[in-house]
Amino acid sequence: MGMSAEEERARSPRDEEWPEAEKAEKLARGAALKWASGVFYRPEKLEGLGQYRSREMQRNSSIQSRLKSTVQSYLEGVSAGLEQLRSAAQEVQSVCQDLGAARWALLDSADRFQGLQQMRALMAEHVQLASVVQVLPQLFSVQEMFSHTLQLLHGQHLLEAHAELMMMEHLRDDILSQLHLRGLSSAQTTVLSYFGGLQELNESLAKQLWDIVGNSLRLVREDPVLFVTAVRIIEREEKIDDTLLLEATFLPPGRPKGWKQKFYQVLRETITGAHFHAPRMDAEGPGLARHLATLQKDIVSELRVVKDLMVQCVPSHYNILSICTATYHQALTSHLQDILREDLDKQALFLLLEWALRVYHSSAMMGHPDLLPEVDVSALGPLMSPELVDQTERKYVVKVKASVLEWMQRTLEVEFKEWFREEEPETDHQGFFQSALPVIVMQMLNENIRVASLITDSLQQKVYNMALEELEAFLGRLREALVQCGKEHQKDRAVPKYYVAYLLAMLNNNLALSSSVSSLHPDTARREVPASLRAALDRTQKKACQLLLEELLLDLQPLCLQLPSRKWLSGSHLVGSMCEVIDKYAKDFSRVRKPVFTLLLTESELLVASQYLRALMQKKMVCKNEEERGQLCDRLLQDATQLRDLFCGLGLDQSQQSLEAVFALRELICLKDPALLSLEVLGFITKYPDVSDEHISTLLDLRGDVSKEVRHIVLEMMAQHPQVLPEGYRPIFSTILVPAPELPFCLRKGKCA
Repeated sequence: MGMSAEEERARSPRDEEWPEAEKAEKLARGAALKWASGVFYRPEKLEGLGQYRSREMQRNSSIQSRLKSTVQSYLEGVSAGLEQLRSAAQEVQSVCQDLGAARWALLDSADRFQGLQQMRALMAEHVQLASVVQVLPQLFSVQEMFSHTLQLLHGQHLLEAHAELMMMEHLRDDILSQLHLRGLSSAQTTVLSYFGGLQELNESLAKQLWDIVGNSLRLVREDPVLFVTAVRIIEREEKIDDTLLLEATFLPPGRPKGWKQKFYQVLRETITGAHFHAPRMDAEGPGLARHLATLQKDIVSELRVVKDLMVQCVPSHYNILSICTATYHQALTSHLQDILREDLDKQALFLLLEWALRVYHSSAMMGHPDLLPEVDVSALGPLMSPELVDQTERKYVVKVKASVLEWMQRTLEVEFKEWFREEEPETDHQGFFQSALPVIVMQMLNENIRVASLITDSLQQKVYNMALEELEAFLGRLREALVQCGKEHQKDRAVPKYYVAYLLAMLNNNLALSSSVSSLHPDTARREVPASLRAALDRTQKKACQLLLEELLLDLQPLCLQLPSRKWLSGSHLVGSMCEVIDKYAKDFSRVRKPVFTLLLTESELLVASQYLRALMQKKMVCKNEEERGQLCDRLLQDATQLRDLFCGLGLDQSQQSLEAVFALRELICLKDPALLSLEVLGFITKYPDVSDEHISTLLDLRGDVSKEVRHIVLEMMAQHPQVLPEGYRPIFSTILVPAPELPFCLRKGKCA
């Protein structure tokens, strides 16, 4: 199946020229071999070899015939194309020859064309003169047209007047444009002077137009024809402006007029001037309320006119309703800012906040059913900015604070005067003393917080915080008033006559304030009394209790001064008198509510116990013998038991009483063997850790049988066992002062050693 050397040599030049043909032939041979090996892989298949050969020969002859036909057709087309190219080349050569001949002919005739230049200049001059001749009648009638147009304007025939004005302006502008194109700027001055009356006509027409626009809200209701005429004229001028600006070749004097923008400007100035540039109105209370009510009524009425009538008189692209709405909104914003620059009272500030934040957006004004949905101010921003609202709210709170302060001060002054009345304070249905003070104060604070809630939550919170601050300050002034009343009472205990009763009323008032203050908070879930206010209430309660206890002390002191004494040891009724005083005050204390009543009983019992112990430690008496110590122990037992039973009968539990210290002190006095005092004292100081060395030393002196050695042992034991006050311990002895020891006094003639 290989090829001979001659065939290889014969094929090599073609293969070098067409390498793709060699590649294709090799692929074809390879494909044929693959096909033959697949078909004749078994001997019995070789029998059909002749059939395959004849079929393939037929296919080859068919393909060769189609190839010959295609090549023949291709060759014929190439031949026709060559013939056409040859013909085109001949025609191009002929045209070139003709053009050359024409060029030489033109060059020969160039001198003859010079004479046509003069003809062209004459032709241009003729055209200009023809144009002038055409406009001469119009130019001669300009002054007459001026007069006629002016008459039309005076007769308010605005459309006809504007039509003639446009015609004269067109004539003037056409002449100026021609002069501009020819560079004849010097002649333009003459033309402008000749048409100088146009300026007056324009001004007269514009004045009437703006008068009409200024009265547009009235005209669209009474006679919309004039307003529609004005809008049509403005639209004409706007179209002329747009056309001239688009051409941008020559802009006549006075253009663009911009009458559409002037229309908006006049409309805005009319709205603003009618409502917001009035003489300065009364910025206080009723005057401001009337002013805001008038604004509300007028704005709603005028916007209804714009929506229902004016919108139909102007093109839709004017957006006249949106323009008017925005104008009212912006003017109101500026107007409110101007008003807020004044020194307004709290009523005026409240009116402005309510009007701007509530009324303005409500169905009574911008949300009026007759204006919706076309009027929408939500996209215009707030009437008052958040910063201005916050600033105004703070001003309002300052004014309310001053009013509350003044009212509270007046209330306190009235209350202070009532303390000096010649009759007891009023009582409630349970018989507890009280006054109108807490009701007045809480009603005033609650009312201010409620009013603030009608505006915004932030204002309500600000007023609430202010109310708590003022209540705290009021409690401070109330304490000062109590102190002042106490000083007056110290000067003369008969003044006030019902001093104790009014102090008890103040305690009940303080309880009423304490229970009511949580209701001030607008949020029911967060009704917590601030710590500073709780502390102020506690201080007020403590001050009233302190004054009551001082009053009790004044009545007890004369009796306590008689303790201890030999007369007391022998069976005096001093403690019985003390019980009578205590019982009298306890009956008064029962006119106060239970939490404070229990506190007063507890503090009274502590006062009695401390005064009793203080009297024993004043070193007024020293037991001379064991018999007197026995009498002292019996007297201490009787007194302490009598006082304890009294307080238990008044409702004070024995575990809450401090009189147990008297029983413990009695044990120190009753001890037979002084050598055991150290153990007894150790137990005493363990139970009462606030007792000092001076207290123990004074008690040892009261016994009268303690030697220096025993005293030294006891005091040394105390030094070795320092005590720490446990948490919640109520001090008793730390409030008792022991008299200083007396120094030895010499009566010798010589100097003291």
